[in-house]
Amino acid sequence: MKKFIETIKNIFRIEDLRQRILYTLAIIFIYRLGSHIVLPGIDPASLGAFTQAAQEGLMGMLDLFSGGAFSNASIFALGIMPYISASIVIQLMTLAVPYFQRLQKEGESGRKKINQITRYLTVLVVAVQAPAYIVNLTQQQFTGAISPTLLNSTFLGISAFSVCAFILLIAGTLFVMWLGERITDKGIGNGISLIIMIGIIARFPFALQAEFASRITDANGGPIIFIIEIIMLMLIISVCILLVQGTRRIPVQYAKRIVGNKQYGGVRNFLPLKVNAAGVMPIIFAQAIMFLPLTFISMGTTNPSGFWYSFIDYNGLGYNILFFVLIIAFTYFYTAITINPNQIAEDLKKNGGFIPGVKPGKQTANFIDEIMSRITLPGSIFLGLVAILPAIVRLFGVNQQFAQFFGGTSLLIMVGVVLDTLQQIDSHLRMRNYDGLSKSGGFRGRTL
Repeated sequence: MKKFIETIKNIFRIEDLRQRILYTLAIIFIYRLGSHIVLPGIDPASLGAFTQAAQEGLMGMLDLFSGGAFSNASIFALGIMPYISASIVIQLMTLAVPYFQRLQKEGESGRKKINQITRYLTVLVVAVQAPAYIVNLTQQQFTGAISPTLLNSTFLGISAFSVCAFILLIAGTLFVMWLGERITDKGIGNGISLIIMIGIIARFPFALQAEFASRITDANGGPIIFIIEIIMLMLIISVCILLVQGTRRIPVQYAKRIVGNKQYGGVRNFLPLKVNAAGVMPIIFAQAIMFLPLTFISMGTTNPSGFWYSFIDYNGLGYNILFFVLIIAFTYFYTAITINPNQIAEDLKKNGGFIPGVKPGKQTANFIDEIMSRITLPGSIFLGLVAILPAIVRLFGVNQQFAQFFGGTSLLIMVGVVLDTLQQIDSHLRMRNYDGLSKSGGFRGRTL
């Protein structure tokens, strides 16, 4: 406890780190405040039916990622997911389109151009998703929450409410995106990831309360079962930490290592390759793809049926099989764009290093690629199993809201972002010769 207090004091002794943390907290406060500002013309007290509907199934996941803004009919209702969807498209294009490949090789200027294109594409994605959300709000069972004046005032057959909501939903998403970029530039980093995590954490107390109430009021096991669920949740969190941090070490022999003005020969080191090099990104990508059917299907329809509806049944077999397959595919995809065996082999060769028993150059690159393929498969399967775990625990009577935290997208995102944020703080402390947050400085997360 004494060491923890001393570490907190050290954090606030570093002026730059203190300012970054306070700046991040201020941005988060603005984001959470905006999540409770409803669209003009809506009576928040009359949103009960919509709020209830928006907390079920796949819409519940959207509400989770937006920190409740989706069910609140907030100006931030669509959250940051349109930006994530746009980022997925751009990253795919960097592999297939020569123009984007050239931009990626141009360094900082190319990165800025790609970011600009991503923002434009985000506007297009919101322009497609916002009408579906507005249609859901204006359905008959929810119209009591919307001002009749705005609904009845039309322009070219479109209500004034729809026009106003459309503009504000686009502006809200762009503002959230800008807030994330501010955290990345002037805060503690990983702004987009942090905003997603804050939205998830904001829903956790409500989910915990709902699960406890269901166990007590429904006589469904009582507090003993609730305590067992909490213990299981802690175990799953530990597993997620291992999944995010797990590595395999490949021995690398260095002919020379220079430390200061001294040279040491024959020093054995290791090349760490992560079992799950993609972190939580495959789940975020796959979840963004699974949200797409909601854009084209009327979200307020009761008793959905048909082929497309099978992909919005959060607990359905079809949804979870497709989700599982997409996670495996995106794990390989993201690993391929983040780890370049040819570059690693070239760097080893330039620094006088080699893998024992493997010739430098092409054979080293092939060896690393083979190792990555072997360790990525079990990592991706395990990641997929954790992702569909909420649907499994639902079979045991766990409340829908609480089940979303029982593994799945939400828990892995929280673990990955928390570890990465701690690593950022730990780095600031060690750079200034303070004791870090861990003895080894071994925090490893994943950013967006």
